[in-house]
Amino acid sequence: MEEHAVHENVVVNSWNEWDPLKHVIVGRADFSCIAASEPGCDFVNEIPKDGVMRGMYGPRPLETVEAANAQLEGFAQILEKRGVTVSWAEPIQWNRAVSTPEWSAETLFGCMPPRDVLLTVGREILEATMSYRSRWFEYLAYRPLLQRFFQEDPGFRWEAAPKPRLTDASFRPGYLSPDVSDEQRRQWVTDKVFVTTEEEPLFDAADVTRFGKDLFVQNSFTTNRSAIDWLQRHLPHHRIHAVNFPGDLHPIHIDASFAPLRPGLILSNPMRQLPDDQKDIFERNGWEIVLAAQPVHEHRPPLCEGSVWLAMNCLVLDPKTICVEASEVNLQEQLDKLGFEVVPVPFRDVYAFGGGLHCATADVYREGTCEDYFSKQ
Repeated sequence: MEEHAVHENVVVNSWNEWDPLKHVIVGRADFSCIAASEPGCDFVNEIPKDGVMRGMYGPRPLETVEAANAQLEGFAQILEKRGVTVSWAEPIQWNRAVSTPEWSAETLFGCMPPRDVLLTVGREILEATMSYRSRWFEYLAYRPLLQRFFQEDPGFRWEAAPKPRLTDASFRPGYLSPDVSDEQRRQWVTDKVFVTTEEEPLFDAADVTRFGKDLFVQNSFTTNRSAIDWLQRHLPHHRIHAVNFPGDLHPIHIDASFAPLRPGLILSNPMRQLPDDQKDIFERNGWEIVLAAQPVHEHRPPLCEGSVWLAMNCLVLDPKTICVEASEVNLQEQLDKLGFEVVPVPFRDVYAFGGGLHCATADVYREGTCEDYFSKQ
């Protein structure tokens, strides 16, 4: 297989979430916005009720941008001291109205979370379709880097999934209404009925987690079944598995729900567990699923649209070393008992810009090749 055709000019190579990390892209908070509401999401009403921009959209307060960038810089310094090369996303002016022939959006979003946009599978980096209009143009922040990798690495495959139309037909009207009860949302999620329809393939790269030959893809608000089918056709030498987490009433991205730490070990959100029938493949192949420790914080940071479970959004540096948000001492203690060297990283000021340590990065190079960890299908 092509994964063994390694040459001296390799820049891009990453098959899983745990092999030794040598090169990573880190996001930036510059010019980030709270995006206006749109058919697939309601950003302005997802931030905490006491947030100063509750119900508003537009540029995030400058002091929050500066605080986030300071922690991103600190994170990069920690990585570099451990021998990891850091490349940076290149922000554009996100506070602008944009349009296509079929829709318009009042603002863009930002480029703090590269993991949402870029999916690295071996020697390939794939630009995701993205599922929100405000994030349709986000790939632009990474094009200079991908162009450079393309010039430096003759074996690098630079791919982009079909850009979606994102017309109203791609979203279920009324799905996000505040009048919908939690009971109804729980039933919809159980039945795998999400805000996105099957009109066209839609996926965010952060709904995919990589286990060598096998990719597990969350069917969610941001990734539909059509996209999972598209990924299987695009990556015919891989096995693509659809998973879902019925305990999550607003499923968006997999890496705060289900995170492989090393071969044979997965960290799982106790509030969002896999159905028993989907656990079977892991049990057959000897993988242990450990429930994550309770987050230290009971509430999200100001202006953060994510959940407290960003606590488990960790970055594995190698099978023995893992970066964890500095204040999440419960998880640090748990991982220490599991035999990891834990690297604390102050990062809560970054959460509001799109996620935790895993979200804030996109793999460029990890040592290793494509292995089959699930031979018992």
